[in-house]
Amino acid sequence: MNLKSLARNLGISKTTVSRALNGYPEVNVLTRERVMAAAKEAGYEPNPMARSLAVGRTNVFGIIYPLLPSDLGDPMFLDVVGGMSAALEKCKMNLIIAPVSQQNELPSYEQMVRGRRVDGLVVSRTLVNDERIAYLLKKNFPFVAHGRTEVDQPYAWFDFDNQAGITLACRHLLALGHQRIAMVSAPLAFNFARQRRDGFLDCMRAAGLAVDPVHLADNTLDRRSGYQAMQQLLASSPRPSAVIVDNHLSGVGAVRALLDAGIAIGEEISVIVWGSVEDSLVGSNVTTIDQPDSDKAGALMVEMLRAVVGGADPASLHVLWQPTLLAGQTVGPCPQRFC
Repeated sequence: MNLKSLARNLGISKTTVSRALNGYPEVNVLTRERVMAAAKEAGYEPNPMARSLAVGRTNVFGIIYPLLPSDLGDPMFLDVVGGMSAALEKCKMNLIIAPVSQQNELPSYEQMVRGRRVDGLVVSRTLVNDERIAYLLKKNFPFVAHGRTEVDQPYAWFDFDNQAGITLACRHLLALGHQRIAMVSAPLAFNFARQRRDGFLDCMRAAGLAVDPVHLADNTLDRRSGYQAMQQLLASSPRPSAVIVDNHLSGVGAVRALLDAGIAIGEEISVIVWGSVEDSLVGSNVTTIDQPDSDKAGALMVEMLRAVVGGADPASLHVLWQPTLLAGQTVGPCPQRFC
């Protein structure tokens, strides 16, 4: 059964049947009910491509993502995507993830926008200066940013309070007597990494403490780089008594480096990692700055993007969630010889 046959059986024009099936208000209630009942009885299923052409929508949201090998095993990333997918399924929409190389990221955005292949995009891992967001704003294309960036125009974004989370970690260590605190960061071109680094330095400065430049590592976003960064900190002189790692992907590597070096974590060196760290390489008792409800965050971004597509003012769609400190066994008082 197709639309033409359904219309012929009902003795109604194809246009009227189509409008009734799509809920157009100009079709009266009795006609709509008659069409819907006939469609159900005949087992009629609308052609999604034809419907998309008719209404100018694809019913698809997209993420263009420069996937790293570690992302495929990242539970936080998968939770966010799972929350998006579940929310879209409820409203009969779909999510596509387009993996690209970093060099081809912006051209992929341009191709997706020109071809109107999706109704809207979620922009992940926002940069301090993000040309992707600048491009989407210029083209007036619907999007929600998972994170923030430095741009003058209003745009919709969801984020966790990066500075507040790092301040929680820093103050927790300061309260335990730590003064030589190091930080391992993701590439500082990422806005979250820059905000977390700035929050750490502000916290230390407020405590009247200077941070030794050798205790600041960056460009870590996987196990290997986190492992290497911790090895460098262990070789530094003086060695830090505590370390904050600003992302869980390199946090696994950093903790593993301490274990391999025979360090009693929480006694000789304390460690706090941003994000859930449950990995067979390090166990599950790491003190963390937690981003709760990742799946709900994904669902919320879908609702925000639907609102943008529907014409909502992006300036009204700013959501900032607060991270929390989850106690583990990797933090303890500063060792006497360091304090």
